[in-house]
Amino acid sequence: MLRNRPLPALAVAALGLALLVPTTAAAGPVPGTGAALTVTARPGTASTVPDWRMQSSARAAQAGDVISGPAYSDTGWLTVPARSTVMAGLVANGRYPDVRFSENMKQVDAGDFKVAWWYRKVFSADPQPGVHTFLRLKGGIIARGEIWLNGSKVAGTDQVVGAYPTHEFDVTPLLRKGDNALAIKATPADPQNELLIHFIDWAQLPPDRNQGIFRDVTFEPSGPVSLRNPRVDTDLPLPALTSAKITTKVDARNNTGQPVTTEVTAAVAGQVLKQRVQLAANQTRTVTFTQDLRDPRVWWPFQMGAQPLYEAVLTANVGTTASDSAKTTFGVREVSSSLRGTGRQFTVNGKPFLVRGGGWASDLFLRTDVRYVEDQLDLVKAMGMNTLRLEGKPENDELYDLADQRGIMILTGWECCSKWERYDSFDAEDDRVAGESAESEARRIRNHPSMIGFMIGSDAAPGAGLEKTYLDALQRAEWNLPVISSAKNIGSPQLGKPGMKMDGPYWWEPPVYWHTKQLGGAAGFASEIGPGATIPEMDELKKFLSAAEINRLTDYNATQYHLSPSATFDKLTFWGTALDNRYGKPANAEDLVRKAQLANYETNRAQFEAFGDNFSDATNPSTGVIYWMLNNAWPTLYWHLYDYYLATAGSYFGAKAGLRPLHAQYSYDDKSLSVMNTSLHPATGHRLQITLFNLDGTQKADETRTVTAAANGPTKAGALPQPSGLSTTYFVRLLLKDAAGQVVDRNVYWLSTKPDTLNYGGSTWYHTPQSGYADLKGLNALKPGTVTSTVSTAPAGDDRQVTTVTLKNTGSTVAFFVRASLRKGTGGAEVLPTRWSDNYVTLWPGETLALKAEYRSSSLGSARPVVEVSGHNVAKKSVS
Repeated sequence: MLRNRPLPALAVAALGLALLVPTTAAAGPVPGTGAALTVTARPGTASTVPDWRMQSSARAAQAGDVISGPAYSDTGWLTVPARSTVMAGLVANGRYPDVRFSENMKQVDAGDFKVAWWYRKVFSADPQPGVHTFLRLKGGIIARGEIWLNGSKVAGTDQVVGAYPTHEFDVTPLLRKGDNALAIKATPADPQNELLIHFIDWAQLPPDRNQGIFRDVTFEPSGPVSLRNPRVDTDLPLPALTSAKITTKVDARNNTGQPVTTEVTAAVAGQVLKQRVQLAANQTRTVTFTQDLRDPRVWWPFQMGAQPLYEAVLTANVGTTASDSAKTTFGVREVSSSLRGTGRQFTVNGKPFLVRGGGWASDLFLRTDVRYVEDQLDLVKAMGMNTLRLEGKPENDELYDLADQRGIMILTGWECCSKWERYDSFDAEDDRVAGESAESEARRIRNHPSMIGFMIGSDAAPGAGLEKTYLDALQRAEWNLPVISSAKNIGSPQLGKPGMKMDGPYWWEPPVYWHTKQLGGAAGFASEIGPGATIPEMDELKKFLSAAEINRLTDYNATQYHLSPSATFDKLTFWGTALDNRYGKPANAEDLVRKAQLANYETNRAQFEAFGDNFSDATNPSTGVIYWMLNNAWPTLYWHLYDYYLATAGSYFGAKAGLRPLHAQYSYDDKSLSVMNTSLHPATGHRLQITLFNLDGTQKADETRTVTAAANGPTKAGALPQPSGLSTTYFVRLLLKDAAGQVVDRNVYWLSTKPDTLNYGGSTWYHTPQSGYADLKGLNALKPGTVTSTVSTAPAGDDRQVTTVTLKNTGSTVAFFVRASLRKGTGGAEVLPTRWSDNYVTLWPGETLALKAEYRSSSLGSARPVVEVSGHNVAKKSVS
């Protein structure tokens, strides 16, 4: 992400907590200090370290040969998860008050992380003759690692460097029958000086700067031959999809000092292939299998088709004895890209693919909660978003597996604003670590059909030397997807122009901004843009802000700790100015939250609609947009479509409206209408009803037009009627109906006869100021609306149920921006996560709408589901 000023140092409270845990001098392993680990000698298996004992080197001052002794006492050390940075481990052990709430994180003493921390695990083993055991690090140690096993040093900090390089060590000679001990020393982290992980201005920074272990550590035995790096490539004879050529490869490695003959078998897509391979002493050879697959089940992004997955299982035998095995899943699909206009156009299986995605944020302490990730991807898919961009912080394997299953594409790459783009500071070690990082990540993710490309730069592009380092590394990993120089419009010598732009904004803009094609408007591929502040609903604010902090939201010049550590984004400033001018100055914090949902909804909807509407533009088409950002690493007041606790508010449902698969939409710039169709099939025989209402409910226009929506793009549907006598604030309702007359899309706008205008001459890298504001204050004078609600609940599979609330406007005026929330009993907490079919809806007198909420039955506990209904002019009411 673009930055033009340094981030402030993390504030540290004077009275920081004393976190260093005393060590006692008891002998022998301490019972109840973690899960047991047994390293088997069965080839083809993996024993993952299930947890660690962790302590600061300020307390555990002994050397590695002592700490890695099986008899060393780690009494008083903390038990932490398998993937645990130091801060994550301390949080898991309750060493601080809730660091998500208010300014509690300031109580953490950053001095505790100026020294190395030890991780230790005692395990049992039973080494067998002829079996080799390998210690594998599935990622780096932050910042550097020193590895010890049973008193012997396996690797030092000159070798285990950086967040991403994977490592493998043959530890067979060091293993003992019975108790063994592994110890890893993680050095202090500084992302400005080493190739690590940095959260930039996405949230307050983790006090430990993510020092420690964040990926799995495993022991993997094999016989004389090991299999590594299974990879599968698929080739479709596009545009035909009736066959596919499958190429499967694996590296066979001779672990011995003698020649070995092995039989390698590949079971792929229902076929079994075998090769007899001769390996010289300590030799590694790539074994390749090719096959033709008739009528393959082709993998697609979810809007275009299904997500069938295949598995490739590889085994190596020496004689009649199993030596090793490896497997991977894959999908039959092809991805390519080229420049179209000024933007990069991706294609999937030969079809143009409009990227409409969001920027992914990992957990601030790099914790892995698979269900939390799964819930997020379910919200992403339900929203209609088709892509995630990872700016640095490539996630653990589970994210990619879940994306494969859901048909969500992933665009990965390195981060900005840290050592990764301080190219002038690179030395020989940095070049090596950069190459190792690229190769390790590419090998790890290349088989996932959800992958769409790799950016080797974010806010900059590497020069010739580093570009070659990256490209050589990707070639070693046999990366076969697009490689892009930068997320900004900066080319590199070999790759050329990236077809990306990074012109902002990162803070508030009105809906019309996205349609103008200037700066971050809908032209080309905008790699990161968004309207800044996204204020959650009040229930959520109370989870991480004190009452005083909530009330302070109405002071737009006040520094908000739960905005950004960057002085550019730590105040609401002109977001609040726009809110006041467009909707009227909030009377209090509750009124601010209510109006914030309106502003978030309308601008987010417009952003995605604009990039859809211009996808077929003949002169400068839009080819992709990444909303900045999708989610939060830690609870914040900005840059998210759903909040840290997975609550969905105006920001989410505005985006969801703009991303519907068949969607009638309005363009704020030229007042045109169109229907966006994201499927690969045309939608024929549809009719678009356009109705305009004044605030008092007077109908000012009502037209119906026949529309056939072309596949995979927008279809223009004329202009919005312009009747005389419109109120300053008025409504537009678009109803798209199929041939049977059923409404398949509903879209309601609140517009003003006074337009928002922009001062492009005053633009900065993060914001274009407004020179005039739409007048939407009339919404404050709406007469009270009346909505009746009925609720029913039905089971929907394993631990799932669906509650349906049917809303009917039984009053004489519009019921505007009506929200339903699911509660754990009357007055109870909101059930999260909940996937609503729609929300924040508007009904005219006599209209009925049904909203469906899907959620885990277990989330209710012993409570009954209760739906709370409220609106901009509708009083709150609970219905069970």
